[in-house]
Amino acid sequence: MAPRLRQNGRSPSAAPSETSGSTSPERAADDDTDFFMAQANDSQSSIGVANFRDSHPQNVRPMPLPPIGRLPPEILIAIFSKLNLPSDMLNCMLVCRGWAVNSVGILWHRPSCNSWSNLTSVTASVGKQDSLFNYADLIKRLNLSALSDVSDGTVVPFVQCKRIERLTLTNCSQLTDTGVSDLVDGNRHLQALDVSELRHLTDHTLNTVSRNCPRLQGLNITGCSKMTDDSLFVVSQNCRQIKRLKLNGVSNISNRSIQSFAENCPSILEIDLHDCRLVTSPSVTALIITLRHLRELRLAHCTEIDDSAFLKLPEFATYDSLRILDLTGCENVKDDAVERIVHAAPRLRNLVLAKCRFITDRSVMAICRLGKNLHYVHLGHCSNITDSAVSHLVKSCNRIRYIDLACCNRLTDHSVQQLATLPKLRRIGLVKCQAITDQSILALARPKMTHPSVSSLERVHLSYCVQLNKEGIHALLNNCPRLTHLSLTGVPPFLRPELTKFCREAPKEFTQQQRDVFCVFSGDGVNRLRDFLNRYESSPHEETEATMYDDDEELDEDEGQMTGLMNATVINDGDDDYIDVGPMNT
Repeated sequence: MAPRLRQNGRSPSAAPSETSGSTSPERAADDDTDFFMAQANDSQSSIGVANFRDSHPQNVRPMPLPPIGRLPPEILIAIFSKLNLPSDMLNCMLVCRGWAVNSVGILWHRPSCNSWSNLTSVTASVGKQDSLFNYADLIKRLNLSALSDVSDGTVVPFVQCKRIERLTLTNCSQLTDTGVSDLVDGNRHLQALDVSELRHLTDHTLNTVSRNCPRLQGLNITGCSKMTDDSLFVVSQNCRQIKRLKLNGVSNISNRSIQSFAENCPSILEIDLHDCRLVTSPSVTALIITLRHLRELRLAHCTEIDDSAFLKLPEFATYDSLRILDLTGCENVKDDAVERIVHAAPRLRNLVLAKCRFITDRSVMAICRLGKNLHYVHLGHCSNITDSAVSHLVKSCNRIRYIDLACCNRLTDHSVQQLATLPKLRRIGLVKCQAITDQSILALARPKMTHPSVSSLERVHLSYCVQLNKEGIHALLNNCPRLTHLSLTGVPPFLRPELTKFCREAPKEFTQQQRDVFCVFSGDGVNRLRDFLNRYESSPHEETEATMYDDDEELDEDEGQMTGLMNATVINDGDDDYIDVGPMNT
């Protein structure tokens, strides 16, 4: 057996960690295996040979290797990349030189820094002078987002890591331009940078990025409110491979930088301008016309955008790549614009028009033309919509997974009964639809005759639907085993201590009045409510309505999360966000 390799300066805790999806160059399955296999172009090793700081003495004959030791690097790497535990990878490194050289890159390309003890171990190895490997050059992905107290001094050991491809610093709120710029300076390999919510950063950081990162593909500066058009303009000119751009809440940016990105970065796939209130219609038109591969365009609360943003698109041009469009709170977008949007982007899958309060049934009829492409539609606070339009929507777009009609006060049980026939409906929002009754809920609970399976409903929002009673909800619980969230805030029959004990706790920022009517069941709370009602309550509808089937069909993945509702409070639900509203205005 070959002599065991000395563990000199190696961190046994260097486990993989996740990077921010918002700035990933490509949102695909994890490409670690492909990455390492691509490096396997050396007869001795695919990773680390150039960095291995030891070699066989010239006059010493190497020991004969067992059969497994004679496997080519490509095979060894394919095997090592399947290991999940860092401790297993470390044990592989300790077997022999060949195994060490071919596994060290996998262990170190994404070191785990999710605790201070792990971070200390990693930085100690990176800075050690007599290590067997140059660990600084092996780190390709660095994620410090789990450590909110990270400061400029904390990141000093990583300054020597000049081959980082993905750098995630979100929520490291104490970092300033000095620390981030030192990490970026001289790093020509950086492809994704996430500095969201680092509110001390200024244009200095982005100017450093523009000078050093020509391969940049993903940039997330959400919440970096001190950054301006000046630095973004330079980034757009020097980082022309950008594909994903998140500028949420960067309130100083305007048309100047956005139009520059449209002109200079033709590969952009996603751009998020949430709450960038200085951005106006000409920029939106330029983005759609120029970026032929654009898939996601998020313009929530860009209140200066109006119909002209879309009416000025070429009349016969289509933009088949566009899949997601979010116009939440763009009140000046009306029916004419929606009709042109559907004509120009016929393959839209997610369309968010929440709080576009002037749109009418005309818009819904236009949306019907999206047909089977439409999976996600948000029409909350579009109070002019009627039952007739919803019925046409259900008939035309039968692949809808998620629909929100909060505060659409003209809707009645007829609309919900139609929506209940959607075979793949997972999430429905009916907050403050005060005309609906138990007939709507019983329809949602009823198995679908054309699609006999267990109900696919997962999240149902019924807050302030004041005409609801326990019977309908009881049937819903018993017929929807996949239900993980049920909001019944302000529904009187459920504001009883024996039921509210199964609720989530109200958010700390809620007033006492809001706490008194808060009623949201989530996760295990849904199961406990179901068990309680089955034990102590009886529903006259159970025997006729509750029918269970085996479900062998795999549902398509739903995209997107619920966007804001009026007076909304966003609450972290573990896997995604749900939204419930405060008390009704009286």
